[in-house]
Amino acid sequence: AGLAHAAGGGGTRARTGAVPAPAPQPEPAWVLQDVSLRIPAGSLTALVGPSGAGKTTLTHLLPRLYDVDRGSVTIDGHDVRDLLLDSVADAVGMVTQDPYLFHASIADNLRYARPDASHAQLVEAARAAQIHDRVMAFPDGYDTTVGERGYRLSGGEKQRLAIARVLLKDPRVLVLDEATSALDSRSERLVQEALATAVQGRTTIAIAHRLSTIRHADLIAVVDEGRVVETGTHDSLLQQDGLYARLHADQFGGGRVQARFADGVMFTDGVVVHQPLLPHDPSSG
Repeated sequence: AGLAHAAGGGGTRARTGAVPAPAPQPEPAWVLQDVSLRIPAGSLTALVGPSGAGKTTLTHLLPRLYDVDRGSVTIDGHDVRDLLLDSVADAVGMVTQDPYLFHASIADNLRYARPDASHAQLVEAARAAQIHDRVMAFPDGYDTTVGERGYRLSGGEKQRLAIARVLLKDPRVLVLDEATSALDSRSERLVQEALATAVQGRTTIAIAHRLSTIRHADLIAVVDEGRVVETGTHDSLLQQDGLYARLHADQFGGGRVQARFADGVMFTDGVVVHQPLLPHDPSSG
């Protein structure tokens, strides 16, 4: 019931009436939904799927860059929200597609992960990350200033410095967020060699666009529209003939063969072409 003021009569009269119900609030758009995934300790787990599927958001739940609205994220059986933030930060190391470097020396950028690291420890990490020789090629070596966001370094050099920094940190869990997707083939090879060292003995979660880089993962989780829709190994997922198989076919030709033109070219069966309005885009098939 509600109260209304009536004009005249020298007073206020009460009358009953329906109070409009509040408009229903729309359900918020979910970035992740109904996700259940177990990642064994010491394993390499790959997250694959279309752009915007929620892969990066999923990994950001580990260091609590985001918190879940429902459900829980646990490490060794403990909800991350019940753990000390410093202990979570120490346990998780991340290498992203565009790692952040400070306007400081190479040594200072490496020590960001471990302030008390000795010079010998910096060199050890840099060697393992395949970047020591490049550092020593600079006139000032480890005292070289990299510039704001590392602009004086190539993409591959920044990635390898980021890997060296993670090796110094020595985290229990390593997250690789498309760490090689923007590199040329030579830089990618060097970074992959560095990553092979970094992942040894660690629980590793790798977000990958190039499926060739994760085919030997212990577990592959396929993420689509905020849900984990498939899990398995490379071979088992191909046999399921689902989204992973389609992504694989898109990247590796889907049954098409490499054009070699060894036997010439033939136009057969009375080829007909109607006048196209626009040139055909070969990528569309």
